[in-house]
Amino acid sequence: MSRSTAVVYDESALLALGSGDVLASQFIANTQRDPTRHVYVPAMCLTAADGVRKGLAEHVGALPAAEIVELDFAGVCAVGALMRDGVEWRLGHAIHLSRPTPDWPAGRPVLTAKPELYADMPLVRTIRLPEQR
Repeated sequence: MSRSTAVVYDESALLALGSGDVLASQFIANTQRDPTRHVYVPAMCLTAADGVRKGLAEHVGALPAAEIVELDFAGVCAVGALMRDGVEWRLGHAIHLSRPTPDWPAGRPVLTAKPELYADMPLVRTIRLPEQR
């Protein structure tokens, strides 16, 4: 997948998308037009965002370009280890998806309004969104 690009939406990016943030919406729109682009939505981040903004899960679930990623066994182990290290569960799934894998050797950046939350996470790159007021 060396020619493909991807981004992982965390809870804050999903909330921004639901509030009409231009950059968050642009990633989705560009992905719909280009099959080499991917938007990954960690299910745990979507759960947290829907808890804040009712109906967001249904909205994101209806977007063909948004690929909602379930938490598999490897993810459960990774997120559990992160939680034992003090990382909030709502961040853990995004961190897990952002780390390098055989398909994504450079990892996938996290789209977020709160990049400081990832500052101490090795191998996690972020793309900053403006925070919603």
